[in-house]
Amino acid sequence: MSDKRTFITSPNGSEPVAHPEPEVVPKAARRTYSADYKLCIVEEADQCTERGQIGALLRREGLYASQLATWRRRRDAGGLQALKSKKLGRKPRKDTRQVEIAALRRENERLQKQLQQAELIIGAQKKLAEALEQTLTGSEDES
Repeated sequence: MSDKRTFITSPNGSEPVAHPEPEVVPKAARRTYSADYKLCIVEEADQCTERGQIGALLRREGLYASQLATWRRRRDAGGLQALKSKKLGRKPRKDTRQVEIAALRRENERLQKQLQQAELIIGAQKKLAEALEQTLTGSEDES
């Protein structure tokens, strides 16, 4: 990587002064590995029998021992499917219409339950009112 510098004359004007270039260096992309590659490396590491062979394999491939350990654990847990990369970050946003429909359905269910409860209460009040009316009319007839 070359060090780019801009030369500007010093304030007293006698000699040039080097200043770093204000260019922003792009961020390096993360390395990604296919499930087949991971499986191949894990199997190759399992074949290593002599001291230092795994270290040489990791250096040759530019990998870390923690990656190998993680890949082995995933392979033992679920085979090739477990070695596939998982998408990182936020889950994609759902369609706003679908979210709104789901919210409206939940509200509809809640209101249906409230309506049933209100109908039960009204029915009980009607029966109570009829019973009171019969009691009052029955006591008036007796007198």
